[in-house]
Amino acid sequence: MPLILSVKNKYPRFGKDNFIAENATVVGDVILGDHCSVWFNAVIRGDVNHIRIGNNTNVQDGAIIHCTYLRAATEIGNNVSIGHLAVVHGCTVRDNVLIGMRAVVMDHAVIEPYCIIAAGSVVLENTICESGHIYAGSPAKKIKPVTPEQRELLDRLPNNYILYSGWFMDSEEEEL
Repeated sequence: MPLILSVKNKYPRFGKDNFIAENATVVGDVILGDHCSVWFNAVIRGDVNHIRIGNNTNVQDGAIIHCTYLRAATEIGNNVSIGHLAVVHGCTVRDNVLIGMRAVVMDHAVIEPYCIIAAGSVVLENTICESGHIYAGSPAKKIKPVTPEQRELLDRLPNNYILYSGWFMDSEEEEL
């Protein structure tokens, strides 16, 4: 079973049809929307500030979502894919965004809709990533516009994760 804990009388709240992997951790002031998935070894730690996650968002294996005490909450929109081992910290991530594997997004950064943050990139504190662009590097810089094919990927990828999580939820029901 996943580790789901209250902190200072604040308990995580979950929408409908979420998949939380058995070794994922979700603690504190966290609200997940509907059809979200939190994959193996992912941590969503709302102990020092709140974390809000919209619908159809996937937090992939080993990703960490956290915030800063009294300074920076984390807000993540709908249809967001947070790649393996990414760190999303005290920032705002709008709808239809891909945060690549091992990317880092720091406090008070804002990732506008239909952005791709390339794998391994570091989005520094207070950076605003303009809608419809790819950002890459350390520090992350605007590289080029998102292509129509990439935009379609941003729309499709969250649905893929809803499909994948269904495989695990179906197997849990079969075991009962």
